[in-house]
Amino acid sequence: MTARNHSLDHIKAIACLTIVLHHLVFYSPMADVVRPAVPALVDALRDQGRMAVQVFLVLGGYLAASALAPQGLAKHSAFWQPLGQRFVRLSVPYSAALVVALVVNETVRGLGFDHPSVSETPTWDGVLAHLLLLHSVGDWESISAGVWYVAIDFQLYALCLLWWWLCRQQTAWSGLGQAGMVVGTGASLWLWNLDSSLDVWALYFFGAYGLGMMAWWATHAQHGYQRGLWMVLITLLGGIALGMEWRERIALALVTAGVLAIGGNLRWPPALRDGQCGPLVWMGQRSYSIFLIHFPMGLLVSAEVQASHPHSMLANALGMLLAVALSIATGAVLYEWTERPKATWQRLRRWQLGAMSTGLIATLLQIF
Repeated sequence: MTARNHSLDHIKAIACLTIVLHHLVFYSPMADVVRPAVPALVDALRDQGRMAVQVFLVLGGYLAASALAPQGLAKHSAFWQPLGQRFVRLSVPYSAALVVALVVNETVRGLGFDHPSVSETPTWDGVLAHLLLLHSVGDWESISAGVWYVAIDFQLYALCLLWWWLCRQQTAWSGLGQAGMVVGTGASLWLWNLDSSLDVWALYFFGAYGLGMMAWWATHAQHGYQRGLWMVLITLLGGIALGMEWRERIALALVTAGVLAIGGNLRWPPALRDGQCGPLVWMGQRSYSIFLIHFPMGLLVSAEVQASHPHSMLANALGMLLAVALSIATGAVLYEWTERPKATWQRLRRWQLGAMSTGLIATLLQIF
């Protein structure tokens, strides 16, 4: 899989679009109007679409392995610097998207859109908790759907970075890095992921993330027997987990890791190896920004359609298509503004100040 980046972009684009559609049918009243026409499709997106998150978890682990230990040895000698860089990179577009979510949420509320998808006006500590990625842990109401994933992604990366840093600091541990990842993956799949009360912590999701890391080593190990061993371990850990308790989300994570591991070891014909679908590559590169901005865009369109044509199936169907298109378009703008430029602490502070100011204004407007 020489064109690995393009392949990953294809996967990210499809998973991102699935999440956008899932949240649209799960939260938007437009889906209730459209459902009689396509009940099977709406129900499938509502009930199963959320599992696309598992694809992102596996891909996150795959890319984390490439950044932290591409050949099974710790790449970074420092801890705080790469951790800070990760936080800034995640938080600049995230903080900007929170500003948009706050504005849209308060706007549609002010226009009289009364629906469960509209959040309560957040308190200053709720906004601060979101900016520090602590909102799920502290049980604050989410300002936007899916923002819990950003916090979990940061936890997972921080946990792996800490382990690899410790292995580098302790000479006796230098060869235990990958073993620790395997043990952690097994513990998550066989124990922590069975306890839903842990779903605000990285431990609950580490199984899928660890399978992704193992998939990276299965395609980049120096020797063929090592690659084969990693594929056996992926199958063994995932298979035992599913034997203990069948979980569709873990099955999807296992399949995703298997596709990455096997696909990376096959000799693809040049046409398949180098082929790419331009729109999917484009969307995949912007998938994080699209993911961050899609919920307020869906909320905005829902409010307008419900105000103008609440019972028209055609208007609501077109509204759902418009919400998807608007999510992609605004995600592209967010990408250009926040992801493409270099992420710095200075730029992050500006967006965080914007989010805090927006939250404060919303609170004051409620008071007066």
